[in-house]
Amino acid sequence: MQPDSVIHLEHIRKSYFIGRNELPVLKGISLDIFKNEYVALMGPSGSGKSTLMNILGCLDTPTSGKYVLSGHDVSKMEDNELARVRNQEIGFVFQQFNLMPRLSALENVAVPLIYAGVNKKTREEMAMEVIKKVGLEQRYKHKPNELSGGQCQRVAIARALVNSPSLILADEPTGNLDTKTSVEIMDIFGQIHASGNTVVLVTHEEDIADHARRVVRLRDGVIETDKLNEKYLQPAIS
Repeated sequence: MQPDSVIHLEHIRKSYFIGRNELPVLKGISLDIFKNEYVALMGPSGSGKSTLMNILGCLDTPTSGKYVLSGHDVSKMEDNELARVRNQEIGFVFQQFNLMPRLSALENVAVPLIYAGVNKKTREEMAMEVIKKVGLEQRYKHKPNELSGGQCQRVAIARALVNSPSLILADEPTGNLDTKTSVEIMDIFGQIHASGNTVVLVTHEEDIADHARRVVRLRDGVIETDKLNEKYLQPAIS
């Protein structure tokens, strides 16, 4: 394991059991993702990318193998330990936004800080700071049903950033958005990466994955290819 590795996976396997029958989904995934990388995880339905995302996000544990996240070996952690790591180390952005309908944008963004034990005044200040970063300072009092889909996703991104996590994990973040709004959201992810965050994006859309600097493709539970995005390797034309 290298010192600047945010994610370190060694021979990760995941199986589900139906009665006595074993259904292997991940079949030995080894992968390193480094600080300030921007990585897209791709693969067809059944490739294992959703299962891998759940393990990366500490929402599930591997059947075998080792997972080290920001220096913490999370592969064998109990549920309460995993919950603590999730809150401290990972910022989630979901396709369905997962916002609380009765809370304002500001209150939704501040939710992770409640679990972190931050006092109300500081919570509101920190939440407003990241709301400004995603360009929603004029809408911070609005509830989700008063916002567009793109605005809701901006709130979700701000919520993911508020704890200054070591990893931003986005699951099909543009899946419910039109093309124009998708471009705007991907621009925000580009800014997040440029500011020093590590971003891992799970998607099945080639044009969305093309925003990432590195693309890891899964098929049948194994890594099929792991390549840098060639367009970011081209020298700038002066």
